[in-house]
Amino acid sequence: MGRLRGLRLAAGSCFRLCERDVSSSLRLTRNTDLKSMRGFCTKPQETSKAPSYTYSHKVPLHKPTDWEKKILIWSGRFKKEGEIPETVSFEMLDAAKNKFRVKISYLMIALTVAGCILMIIEGKKAAKRNESLTSLNLEKKARLREEAAMKAKAE
Repeated sequence: MGRLRGLRLAAGSCFRLCERDVSSSLRLTRNTDLKSMRGFCTKPQETSKAPSYTYSHKVPLHKPTDWEKKILIWSGRFKKEGEIPETVSFEMLDAAKNKFRVKISYLMIALTVAGCILMIIEGKKAAKRNESLTSLNLEKKARLREEAAMKAKAE
């Protein structure tokens, strides 16, 4: 219990020291004008003009390419190419691309599992025929030795 109390006291004194440093720097900023201290111009700001172009959704729009249109259809966002508007938001396009990426990754996972199952089946068939990599390698080496011996005799 004594240690915990000592830690609390130390933490409290540390906090008070930091609080004093912060309050003194705040007093500095209160007494001086921030604009003149940081070198900003003190002229009144001009009112910004409204942009000549306006979007109804306040979102920048993008004209999709043919490939992006296909992605929008494949992702299930639209049924036909005729339904796709002339401009779409980047968020809609990103969501469609992400959905398409997920579908492609699921397809790749399924193809990998199917390939593994196919290799297991082929391996079991080869084991029934008594084919193994070791036996195939030994046969190949024996054949190469015979060919080398035939060449040596011919010369």
